[in-house]
Amino acid sequence: MSELVEPAGTAPAEPAPAAPKKPAHRGWPGVGPQLAERLAKIDVFSPADLILHLPLRYEDETRLTMLADVRPGVPAQCEVEVLSCEVTPPPRRQLVARARDASGEVMLRFVHFYPQQQKQLAAGSRLRIFGELRDGFFGAEMIHPRLKPVAAGEPLPESLTPVYPTTAGLAQSALRKLIAGAMRHNGVRDELPEALRRNLNLPALPEALHLLHAPPPSVALIDIEDRGHPAWQRIKLDELLAQQISLRRAYAARRAKNAPGLPLRDTLTRDLLGQLPFALTGAQARAFAEIARDLASDHPMQRLLQGDVGSGKTCVAALAMLQAAENGRQAVLMAPTEILAEQHFRKLTDWLTPLGLEVAWLSGSRKKKEREATLARLAAGEILLAVGTHALIEDPVTLPGLALAVVDEQHRFGVRQRLALREKGQAGESPHMLMMSATPIPRTLAMSYYADLDVSVLDELPPGRTPIVTKLVAEARREEVIRRVHDACIEGRQAYWVCPLIEESEALQLKTAEETYEMLSAALPDLPVGLVHGRLKNDVKSAMMDAFVSGQLKVLVATTVIEVGVDVPNASLMVIEHAERFGLAQLHQLRGRVGRGAHQSACILIFAQPLSQAGRERLKAIYEHTDGFVIAREDLRIRGPGEFIGARQSGVPLLRYADLEEDAALVDIARGLAEEILRDAPRVADAITARWFGGRANLLKA
Repeated sequence: MSELVEPAGTAPAEPAPAAPKKPAHRGWPGVGPQLAERLAKIDVFSPADLILHLPLRYEDETRLTMLADVRPGVPAQCEVEVLSCEVTPPPRRQLVARARDASGEVMLRFVHFYPQQQKQLAAGSRLRIFGELRDGFFGAEMIHPRLKPVAAGEPLPESLTPVYPTTAGLAQSALRKLIAGAMRHNGVRDELPEALRRNLNLPALPEALHLLHAPPPSVALIDIEDRGHPAWQRIKLDELLAQQISLRRAYAARRAKNAPGLPLRDTLTRDLLGQLPFALTGAQARAFAEIARDLASDHPMQRLLQGDVGSGKTCVAALAMLQAAENGRQAVLMAPTEILAEQHFRKLTDWLTPLGLEVAWLSGSRKKKEREATLARLAAGEILLAVGTHALIEDPVTLPGLALAVVDEQHRFGVRQRLALREKGQAGESPHMLMMSATPIPRTLAMSYYADLDVSVLDELPPGRTPIVTKLVAEARREEVIRRVHDACIEGRQAYWVCPLIEESEALQLKTAEETYEMLSAALPDLPVGLVHGRLKNDVKSAMMDAFVSGQLKVLVATTVIEVGVDVPNASLMVIEHAERFGLAQLHQLRGRVGRGAHQSACILIFAQPLSQAGRERLKAIYEHTDGFVIAREDLRIRGPGEFIGARQSGVPLLRYADLEEDAALVDIARGLAEEILRDAPRVADAITARWFGGRANLLKA
């Protein structure tokens, strides 16, 4: 990209870290402290932010419509003369005015009003009114129209009127004035070469911004409101470019750090593979080869291991941890819940004890004496492997030989928690990081939010996994479901019954876990039924899970604490109460708790009417698809990227205007451009990221 040239007299250099944006309180010329506080609520901290604060929609005030020509329900602007105005008596005090133009009359009605509006509506006043006409009791009326006093023959605006995202106390008129001032006094430079813009058929950035803030009447509203107009494409490309540059810099910054090189010695890893009762799938072997290569490097690995429910991520993680151990270094695995962490601990203990390795268990529920003894041995380097919850990142935990940190269900941890685990390593050395997720990431999301990660995918299930049949059942048929659970358990199988709440909630009127436990205990007197939820003491919870795993309990009533990590091959039936209330990823995770043995398994989704549109879409997706990657794409479409990956706590700059699914082609272009700009013109990269993210551009993904 030869056209990208560094400004004269400067040498390419890594930018100094920018300070995070602080809440505005001092303001800037034309913006006092009080106004600055309000602007901060909509993420506007400077004139540059104002320029990028783009309209949600537009109103056409460039033309006048005669009252007789206004179509009901369609916003229109009319110019009228006020005939009369009065405030109706209590109990329903309203401001009501009668106005007319040459074609007819209209009633203007205000349920909430201010003295200023009453003055504007004095008899004889000439006003431009903007609103929707409807049939009222006394004829045509407008409720709360926008008013603007005008003189006869006053010219009309020459551009469409933008409607911006705003907050309480910040009127549209004030915001429009601020943005127009920022556009006049603060230039925007387009760093992209003209030839490239021509190839992409995109306008220059200043031109695109001007059009979006003040579109001429000739621009079709549909083109700019659905964001398909070339001006919007230019904005979205710039935003994606800023994000890609930011993430690639994060990747490069990580690559510049030192990490312990852990060559694959094929001692402990080979021993584990030799004793496992199954062979690795092709996907597992490929993923471990990628991880092993990264671990051997002296740059810190930051790899995401993603795979569907039951694809064998724990086994791959165990091999990675053994690669650290066979180099005499420590490895830890952190999971978000005690149940999941304990499942990992038990599985690793079963696999690794025959190899002569001890696995430490750290959780908040351990007795103080046991915990202190374990901490002392970890600090002395006597134990190389540890599994735990967030207790692993608490201050007393010292891991002098830490070389690998594995984080399961990584999206459940915030940036600070993942950083705290990384900081347990030796000074001047960053441990390798392996993050695992059973929520597959769609390609567009991986290209964008995970651009600073290397990704390994487990895209095949181990042989012997039986397909799970999914059934949708209306609430009225609950008795049939209970009979099916009874029959399955009498035949020697086991069942889960999952509920979304623990205690009664009149607002949601959901079946609670405790109510359901009592109901099933009464309905199934010949079957032992258990109850597990997050508020039970950990030892009670563990005992209940042990009883279910061993087969003493036939039915387990639970909340979503069993969403991940629980592995009971004999459980062949999963019943989910009020399934319409669960997220799509949660439903898929819960369904994955069955189908782990040789028996035909089923997942029964009990739903209540009426279904919301989103609830209907989720149930349709989970019923029609079993492939986690397809479900992930549907989940992204329904929820959007921010919620899908917990981006608000991920440290990744969120996208405001680009849509990852619709704008996938722009993501591809932005990725390639980001590499070229970082290589050929780092100062240009600084300008683009500063424009969009300010201090937030330096948030590195942890």
